[in-house]
Amino acid sequence: MGQELPSPASERGSQPFWSRGRHAERRSRLLTRTRVAGFVRRWFDAHGFIEVDPAALQLSPGNETHLHGFRTALVAPDGSPAEAWLHTSPEFAMKKLLAAGETQIFSLSHVFRNRERTALHAPEFTMLEWYRVGAPLARLMDDCAKILALAAHVAGARRVEFRGREADPFEPPERVSVREAFRRHAGIDLFDSLPAGDAPDRTLFAAQAHEAGVRVADDDAWSDIFSRILSERVEPRLGTGRATILHSYPASEAALAETNPDNPRIAERFELYCCGVELANAFHELRDAVEQRRRFEADMAEQRRIYGTFCPIDEDFLAALEGMPDACGAALGFDRLVMLATGAERVEDVQWTPVFDPGSFA
Repeated sequence: MGQELPSPASERGSQPFWSRGRHAERRSRLLTRTRVAGFVRRWFDAHGFIEVDPAALQLSPGNETHLHGFRTALVAPDGSPAEAWLHTSPEFAMKKLLAAGETQIFSLSHVFRNRERTALHAPEFTMLEWYRVGAPLARLMDDCAKILALAAHVAGARRVEFRGREADPFEPPERVSVREAFRRHAGIDLFDSLPAGDAPDRTLFAAQAHEAGVRVADDDAWSDIFSRILSERVEPRLGTGRATILHSYPASEAALAETNPDNPRIAERFELYCCGVELANAFHELRDAVEQRRRFEADMAEQRRIYGTFCPIDEDFLAALEGMPDACGAALGFDRLVMLATGAERVEDVQWTPVFDPGSFA
């Protein structure tokens, strides 16, 4: 989703979270967080899911262009080090469990992402992730709607609000394709620059963005332009009145999702938005290890070009893909969910112990 400018420490409160006064202000929302987590666990249990506990320490943090992990070292008893990373998502580990034979699993995992700290981002946060073997993507759309309504019910919120945008969390979400959302909110037909069977037309897309008043840099790729239009023109208008499920992403944005067999220009992927806030991201999971490797390598080449960094590819994960059954999976930002349900202004307002702020010790 769109990038926000980091907020100074002063906006996050001058008192540390452990001061009695500050904790008293935060406590009601924190207790609600605990209740929501409990109800979410019971909901998944009632629907036949098994809760799993993926290891946070992994060989790779993930391989997406703008995803930054925390690197560390795994030191053997003899003192020899091996590179290791804190996971940015439990996805790789959970898909390995699907390959092992699990069919309905979920986790509430702490995940870690570097270079991210805004009202909607924290270096460490909780991700609710779940997988259904043999289920269509529409089933996960229903799951997302029910989890949003459940959180609001537990928090006692009839409506949710964020930065002047409101939504009814109990109304069935609107389902709109990415193509239609771009037409509606940016006046751009994505398919103009996505000819069937050909590479995206970056020049045409850049011209459309300029006409819509969106800045384009000379070295922006088609995906960069897509992300900027999405964050500036589309996302702020999603999930108002009721939640929005944004589906059928361009194939170039497939990440770890299958492309549509009937229309290779689009990926079988959706995201859930509420009050302009992205809450969840879901895929019909790709099982082609060769294609997944190609995407990883392309994303890492872009990461190296833009940031000068590169993350390793988990070969064990690619091997597991070959044995993974057909499945759909979703990842939902639990902190954002509780933030909306409780009317908080920042995700760190609903974290029991937010990550320390280096600026507060300067």
